[in-house]
Amino acid sequence: MAQRLPPASDVSPRARRVLGPIQTFMHTETSSGIVLGLAAVAALVWANAWPANYDGFWHTELSISVGDWSASTYLQKFVKDGLMTLFFLVVGLEIKREVTVGELADRRLAVVPACAALGGMLVPAGIYAAFNAGGAGSGGWGIPMATDIAFALGVLALLRRAVPGALPAFLLGVAVIDDIGAILVIAAFYSSGVSASWLALAFAALVVVWLLFHWRVRLVVPYVVVGIAVWAAMANSGVSPTLAGVLLGLLAPSRAWAEPYDAAGDAARVTAEMAERNDHAPDSLATWRRVDDLGRQAVPLAERIETVLHPWSAFVVLPLFAVAFAGVPITGDSLRDAAGSPVAWGIVLGLVVGKLVGVFLGTLVPVKAGWGALPRGVGWVHVAGVSVLAGIGFTVSVFVASLAFAGSADLIDRARIAVIGASVLAGALGAGLLWLARDRRGAADGS
Repeated sequence: MAQRLPPASDVSPRARRVLGPIQTFMHTETSSGIVLGLAAVAALVWANAWPANYDGFWHTELSISVGDWSASTYLQKFVKDGLMTLFFLVVGLEIKREVTVGELADRRLAVVPACAALGGMLVPAGIYAAFNAGGAGSGGWGIPMATDIAFALGVLALLRRAVPGALPAFLLGVAVIDDIGAILVIAAFYSSGVSASWLALAFAALVVVWLLFHWRVRLVVPYVVVGIAVWAAMANSGVSPTLAGVLLGLLAPSRAWAEPYDAAGDAARVTAEMAERNDHAPDSLATWRRVDDLGRQAVPLAERIETVLHPWSAFVVLPLFAVAFAGVPITGDSLRDAAGSPVAWGIVLGLVVGKLVGVFLGTLVPVKAGWGALPRGVGWVHVAGVSVLAGIGFTVSVFVASLAFAGSADLIDRARIAVIGASVLAGALGAGLLWLARDRRGAADGS
């Protein structure tokens, strides 16, 4: 595990319900960070050893036709606009859980990570804008705003014996709010030629999804069909279709259809009746199906969906995205171009310096103002370490770069080199700082 949370016997039932999903989420994210790193290395090796093969493969044409209707795209775009929708669906589910039943549901607990995330978005964007105002790369200010949860938690996993147990949860809270900001930026500033009619159709389909949830429809097919309709409408509207995943995730119910205590009582009664009958007949399967149904009703639908989809997102979609987009040619010329590019400098300084300053100050202000407190056992040196780790912006930063510079392959390559370099540097500096601080405990009150 990447974190040391209190044993189950030491926490309340409500805390147990909150900590359980967080533990599962972090365990998957930290493992995914390792896989994601290997995928990025594989992409760099492939793109530099066999560049023609790499480009040719990811630009393979994909097409589908039904009667007179047909649609086509290429493999890299399918990964970006299609498969990444699954990743953003998981992000939407994660956000819904955290703001409704997770730690961010308590405004007193949410103030500090919210301010930290806000500072971690505004300062990097400002640094980037200062380097690129009025230039060809001015539209890339959203690139250094993002934090890659998988990579950042993966680094913390390597330091799990050296950091306070509450630190990964604090980083997760900051990253969740950071995700919200990144999603809003993508929707508001990286959409072009927006069609009101297609957006209206997407909204209508989302209403249908909400009704399906409200009516507690349990068949999967209706959700898949209407979800595809939402994605298609968003794709034709001029807005990034991946946002369909976020919206669908936010609509999923985060509260159980049945009270866990009541469901447990019903399950106990049903199984007790079966035991009294000494029922070994085939009909007993109906009893176990009833128990299974009660269990499902006691677990929020959003959590059930996330449990199924999160491993696919973490271990299939994100590594594929890394292989498809991290394969930038690293040559003397490309490094010289990046070194002389304000785009690259804005990204590197935004992620490495901007995140440190923004997240740290965003944490310092509310704590010193008395609006909130640091988690137990977390001191300011740990906050500084996490602030640096927040500069690991790989996945979403590369994704935003592909949207911001869609018409310029050169700018995309410079941005990717900068994001990869800055993420490696931030990871190394953050890990080093936290390792040096491994013997410092206390400071839970922020002193």
